[in-house]
Amino acid sequence: MTARRLRASLRGWGGVGAMALALVVTAVFALLLPLSSARGDGSTGTGGQGVGQGIQAKADTCTKPQDQSPTPSSDESGTTIKAIKERGYLSVGVDQNSYRWGYRDPNNTEKSSDLEGFDIDLAHEIANEILGSPAAPVRFHAIPTNQRIPAIKSGQVDIVVRTMTITCSRLKDVAFSAPYFLTGQQVLAPKTSDIKGYDNTLAGKRICSAAGSTAYDKLSADKKAGTLTSSADITTTVPNQLDCLVRLQLGQVDAVVTDGALAASQAAQDPTVELKGKPFTDDYYGVAMKLGADDLVRRVNQVLVDYRKSGGWQASYTKWLSATLKADSPSATPPTAHYK
Repeated sequence: MTARRLRASLRGWGGVGAMALALVVTAVFALLLPLSSARGDGSTGTGGQGVGQGIQAKADTCTKPQDQSPTPSSDESGTTIKAIKERGYLSVGVDQNSYRWGYRDPNNTEKSSDLEGFDIDLAHEIANEILGSPAAPVRFHAIPTNQRIPAIKSGQVDIVVRTMTITCSRLKDVAFSAPYFLTGQQVLAPKTSDIKGYDNTLAGKRICSAAGSTAYDKLSADKKAGTLTSSADITTTVPNQLDCLVRLQLGQVDAVVTDGALAASQAAQDPTVELKGKPFTDDYYGVAMKLGADDLVRRVNQVLVDYRKSGGWQASYTKWLSATLKADSPSATPPTAHYK
């Protein structure tokens, strides 16, 4: 796109919006680069395909997907954990473009190559506990939204910590930890828009969502059920949720539907957009792992128990998310875990 066309597309967004777009576009181009943690060994190797014991609950009997994870355990004698220990590092699928979740801060000149954010803190905590060292090597892999499940099933990564909602349909393909975060779907749109929320003000509007996301599943289901206005256009899907913000800034769509926690961070990046209306779902994020790796799932659940008790979860929330989600948000405390 030429500079003239870009300026024309951004007319009305102002200098701040243009700057935000430049940062977002730069981030999107970098998305598929292999990653390595500054605490790791710098390699871009892939994780192993260890086979654990036990099988996740079948999705066809699932009613509360967030309650389908096995009980926590500190036992590390299982096949999957042994394979990770023998290998010497944990392979983790993450996002590197979600502000305050998993991203690189361009203003942090001392650690400009380091990934930071709430999900990154949790990934390091899991690695530290399993490998027994605060400097445990982690090999991060940038995984697009629609490639999270394939990355786990192929063995490219051991776990995915990437704002991934626990759903009954996903339980057919991957195992999940107990929930570590509560959020809900919301609408993101320009402040000047007449959209009020997830309601009839979406009539005739072009809505963007990420392919393979719970947002798209909700939009599609509601469109079929008639609970979403029939004139809403939900055909715009993108590989990564952040791409929707770019489409919104360029005027190619009128609104974005995504997790409120992610939308709040995007609104913090670009003050010309805002959340419209209240959350209209309850979504629980979980750490995703391979089906059958029950030893790893139980161990991660124990890490989550310890992380909450130690204050680590709260400290990470305060550092990364309280500025956008606020201290009195339902997301401000970890969700209560229930096990199968």
